[in-house]
Amino acid sequence: MKLAIVTAYPPSKVTLNEYAYHLVKHFRQKEEVTELVLLTDFTEGKKDIEFTEAGCKITVKQCWKFNSYTNLFKVTQAINKIKPNAVLFNLQFMKFGDKKVAAALGLMLPLVCKLKKIPNIVLLHNILEEVDLGSAGFTTNKLMQKIYGFIGSTLTRLILQADTVAVTMEKYVTILEAKYKAKNVKLIPHGTFEIPEEPDYKVPTKPMQIMTFGKFGTYKKVEGMIEAVVKVRQVTGLDLEVVIAGTDNPNVPGYLAKVKEDYKHVPQVRFTGYVEEHEVPTIFNESAVVVFPYTSTTGSSGVLHQAGSYGKAVIMPDLGDLALLVQDEGYKGEFFEPTSVESLANAIESIVTNEAYRMELGKANYKAATALPMSKIADMYLDTFETIISRKTKRTAVTA
Repeated sequence: MKLAIVTAYPPSKVTLNEYAYHLVKHFRQKEEVTELVLLTDFTEGKKDIEFTEAGCKITVKQCWKFNSYTNLFKVTQAINKIKPNAVLFNLQFMKFGDKKVAAALGLMLPLVCKLKKIPNIVLLHNILEEVDLGSAGFTTNKLMQKIYGFIGSTLTRLILQADTVAVTMEKYVTILEAKYKAKNVKLIPHGTFEIPEEPDYKVPTKPMQIMTFGKFGTYKKVEGMIEAVVKVRQVTGLDLEVVIAGTDNPNVPGYLAKVKEDYKHVPQVRFTGYVEEHEVPTIFNESAVVVFPYTSTTGSSGVLHQAGSYGKAVIMPDLGDLALLVQDEGYKGEFFEPTSVESLANAIESIVTNEAYRMELGKANYKAATALPMSKIADMYLDTFETIISRKTKRTAVTA
């Protein structure tokens, strides 16, 4: 199978590029895949396709740009030229741009593939029905939220033109089937990027690191986490360091710089900036606990799966998709009220003062993470493609 993947790809800073990297890493090792063609966004740096494991040929064709109005045509031209056997789209609603027309034009690509009778799957990482538009940084205006809702429903109907729409949570399947009467939605879990050997669950304690990881400023805010750690220090006397790993959300430039200035009087608060792929294991391995300082959620959490793969205890807000992931996939964590510094401080204290409890959570999360390695997720996509291809072949034979 010559498989094309439409996606952002490292060193791109466009969302979902890391997920694409790990999908590609495992697709290329599958016997069914004879060639991977990556239809990516343009980047200045060279695409990261240097894998140590044996695998199929990878061809990179940079053919689209964030917020470009020509993406629909450029990607279609690339598909026409390479003639893939199947196409996988790695998407969320703002994948091709944060301008409405540019985003909408890009999301018409699955329909183009359908019209061309090219087997295709859309991996849809979130659905707008489950996004708090205010907290996620889109808009707090009620009228605009209704307009966004209408636009979102229209775009969802476009995406549902794909042969199969794969979503990462069972709840998303239920919503899309109920609201849109969709018959082509399938659950394929997020999966875990890397499965290191099981750790010994010991962590450095001088200092003990309280870490958060992501893009911050919209629904991910770190002020409450810093204040909560200060409270825990005062109560326990423990040597605790706050580690904020990541960058600003593109919608809130300058957010972390302001936080750094506002909390410069607080000792042992470290901002790592952008974390390169090879630095990820160190960031997680040295952390005692991973905190999710979210006020809402926008889909299945890649960071939760990463934390699990490194055997980390986690602290999560008791809301939305994170709570569902715990229920559906077997993760365990300490929960807190999203807007309460006191609640978050209590959650942190319960873990950093109880070594046995911290290790118990870490072991449970490692078990949950290892149940769904990326190699298994790649197999699910290939099985789905085989089903689509078989169905199309039968239809062609009947009409011939």
